[in-house]
Amino acid sequence: MDFFADYSTGWLLGLALSLMVTGIIAGLMAGLLGVGGGIVIVPVLYHLFTFLGIDEAVRMHVAVGTSLATIIPTSIISSRSHYNRGSLDPGILKKLIPGVIIGVAIGAILSGVLSGQVLTAIFAVIALLVALNMAFKKDGFSVRDGLPGPAGSGALGVFIGGVSTLMGIGGGTLSVPILSALRVPMINAVGTGAAMGFVISVPGAMAFLFNGIGVEARPPLTLGYVNLIGLALIVPATMLMAPVGARIAHAINASLLKQLFALFLFITSLRMFYGIVM
Repeated sequence: MDFFADYSTGWLLGLALSLMVTGIIAGLMAGLLGVGGGIVIVPVLYHLFTFLGIDEAVRMHVAVGTSLATIIPTSIISSRSHYNRGSLDPGILKKLIPGVIIGVAIGAILSGVLSGQVLTAIFAVIALLVALNMAFKKDGFSVRDGLPGPAGSGALGVFIGGVSTLMGIGGGTLSVPILSALRVPMINAVGTGAAMGFVISVPGAMAFLFNGIGVEARPPLTLGYVNLIGLALIVPATMLMAPVGARIAHAINASLLKQLFALFLFITSLRMFYGIVM
């Protein structure tokens, strides 16, 4: 705990408040857009760990592992809310989950061998693509009607599960735009994406926990690559706000919010690219 002795009480209180606000925003986004709170949590934790001087070798791993752990309760609350409102499609889940599980396993293995810089680059690239999709995708754009056959659905599941695990996100960030492009109604895409977060976050968090055991230079109170301080402060806020976001999703047009969130992701992506090259 000597690590925290270098910081004033006011600074530490500010850190705690930042983590709780992160949880509030992440919970709202999880319920409202189905993007998964990880797309907010990972960059915030990454920047906080940077300010704290956490070693670059473990900084992104701890951000991703902690994010996946926080998504577990959030995804349960959010998916339950969507299921109760009829916006979770079990048929889509049944087609995608086998591939998602395989993808999570692949992502879990890669997470143990990839460097922090590679994980950061993966997050930055996908965040940039998601931001561009949110900002510029035209309403009504589609690739086809419904999911492809078993092989195609399996491949989509592997992609969603693998990349989401490496990024520390719940799956909705990728599954919602993909399902929308397959002409799945947006409200069903959001609800189904929320449920997919649980399938991804549980094994993903366990993988980062085990991969980080015994690794040097991790922040204090970190179990494997899961930081317990961040977990304790973020989770209550996300659990409180996820059902609120789900209710709002059924009541408003989220177009403006999507544009603002796309801007946030764009800036985050550029900041991460800057951190890699400098």
